[in-house]
Amino acid sequence: MKSALFILIVIVSGALAGAIHGTVNFAIVEPYLDQAIGIENENLFASGEEDDNPQFWADYEEYRVWQKSGQVLAGIILGVAMGSLFGIVYALSRNSLPGKNDVTKSVILAGIMWITIYLIPFLKYPANPPTVGDAETVVLRSILYISFIAISGFGAFVFYKLSQKLEKSKKYLGLVGYAIFIITAFFVMPENPDEITAPMNLVNEFRLMSVLGVTSFWISIGIILGLFWNKFDNSNSSNGYT
Repeated sequence: MKSALFILIVIVSGALAGAIHGTVNFAIVEPYLDQAIGIENENLFASGEEDDNPQFWADYEEYRVWQKSGQVLAGIILGVAMGSLFGIVYALSRNSLPGKNDVTKSVILAGIMWITIYLIPFLKYPANPPTVGDAETVVLRSILYISFIAISGFGAFVFYKLSQKLEKSKKYLGLVGYAIFIITAFFVMPENPDEITAPMNLVNEFRLMSVLGVTSFWISIGIILGLFWNKFDNSNSSNGYT
């Protein structure tokens, strides 16, 4: 596959999957954000940090309309970034992925990346609505989350490479090694420093919707890129792109 075509496929696939992600988030995550921000506003009024007056609500509505209107655009931008990473990984690993066609291979890789760089870090540091978390710890929390993504992703890559050097009957040891490694990292990494003060039903429902939103991206990118690759790549033995 030519480099220009590869880049175009990756960008379009990421943008489309990102648009789907943004739309799903708007539909299922935003209502919980509204609830969480509503609780946050009540706390601001109770503490005296803000006044419950028409000007506050006018500014608030203007901000939320702007925020919501950019949901799909933000999804597209994120989709292009993550889609680029996904496309590069797919091009490099395509021949070693199981599956009879590019759609199957792409969906399998999307599932692997969903588990290693999203689900496992999410289980350690789950998403929280705006009512949870101290502003003073946001940098620390971001570092912990990004670090765990890097640990999980890098660990998966290393143990995948190690498994390639093993005999066919022993390749499962790579998966076992990764499982031991990530479980160890899971317990060694520090806990989220912030207490949860919001209602747990709201927090849990927000987290579930967040998982569904991100999952919609990985399913979409796997299917869309696989379909494009299957359509435009005429070589059956290509290692990726030229």
